[in-house]
Amino acid sequence: MEFKNIVATIYLKDGKAVKSPTDFTPAGDVFEKAKIYNDCGIDKIFIFDLSDDDDEHEINLNTIKNLNRNLEIKVCAGGNINRFEDIKKIFYAGCLQVMLNGSKPESIALAEEASKRFGKDRILVSVKNVDFIFKNKEAMEENFHEMLVFDKNMLDAVENITTIPAVVVVDEYNIKELVSIFKRDSVRGITGRFVSDLDQDIMLLKTELSGYGLHMVNFTSSLKWSDFKLNSDGMVPVIVQDYRTDEVLMLAYMNEEAFLCTINSGKMTYFSISRQEIWMKGETSGHIQYVKSLTADCDYDTILAKVSQIGPACHIGNPSCFFNPIVKKEYIEKNPLKVFEDVYDIIMDRKLNPKDGSYTNYLFEKGIDKILKKVGEENTEIIIAAKNPNPEEIKYEISDYLYHLMVLMAEKGVTWEDVTQELSQR
Repeated sequence: MEFKNIVATIYLKDGKAVKSPTDFTPAGDVFEKAKIYNDCGIDKIFIFDLSDDDDEHEINLNTIKNLNRNLEIKVCAGGNINRFEDIKKIFYAGCLQVMLNGSKPESIALAEEASKRFGKDRILVSVKNVDFIFKNKEAMEENFHEMLVFDKNMLDAVENITTIPAVVVVDEYNIKELVSIFKRDSVRGITGRFVSDLDQDIMLLKTELSGYGLHMVNFTSSLKWSDFKLNSDGMVPVIVQDYRTDEVLMLAYMNEEAFLCTINSGKMTYFSISRQEIWMKGETSGHIQYVKSLTADCDYDTILAKVSQIGPACHIGNPSCFFNPIVKKEYIEKNPLKVFEDVYDIIMDRKLNPKDGSYTNYLFEKGIDKILKKVGEENTEIIIAAKNPNPEEIKYEISDYLYHLMVLMAEKGVTWEDVTQELSQR
């Protein structure tokens, strides 16, 4: 059975979020909005570029690119697509899908070219009337993976014409109507104003919809509370880590109610021993912890939670509750990602705070041509070393090359996160 999707929508004007295609009132920080969607249970984001000209189009594309650097859910973008080049730019901005406008005569021809080049599964279309579907039935089924249906009253007619799955715009919350729409085989998802409202609890909505037999992408625990070994207070301690950096953020406790609330809401919820009450992290401060994973230890008496932390985890404002040193032994860092990040940070520090006699500063002072020359030289040294049967030489040359590559990255403002994000989308 296919999962049903909850899809949020972002409208962009001059690189910023606005309320709708007809209301350009600012709609909050677009990056904060996208991060919440990324963590709160939204399955996909539709981004619509409302630009009027090529200059604004480029501004919006740059915003989309920056958004995609930190998004892990699927993003589909559309709006102001007039040429095949516009489709390519959306994919180069990190989107996995593109949405064409069914009301534009050129959309079918663009879809044919794009589906051949990038694959049908990456091409979507928005439709406002049945006539477009009727007139282009064969071309649509050959070139479009999914369609956005603006009018839910079209669904009966749409189902009689095509088998293309639909995401339907539903602006108001009505659980009976949502269940009725979702139970149609042709409907893959919903979007609309109430879905995109940041106050809407998406995970609880999914839990509610699951209760009607719908297949939603939400948390289902593989363990029952009775599987855990509880401490003397009837609790299970929870160690909380940042899911990206693995930094330990805090330690708290759960009872059964807190555990079930966490599973159902997707937000870390604990039991306060001092206050003797359930509390959701961030309920008053806004420093919510969105669940990425929960794992039991070997004895089933401790939970490891990996979370997306909004703001600081510590109640006194520290990123982590663990910051008071007791003892520390110096050691050489061997974690590959940490080594790359540490070296890059040192290079960036040299760029921002020049140091006399620094070779890194010498490269920055000489400029991009000198940096490129060194990158090219070190690349050649790798090729030469690769012909040598002794692996020690190539390890040395690769290290030299990576250092100079990081200087180039720093010069161009590219981070390791940018690179890994690009690689993860390929």
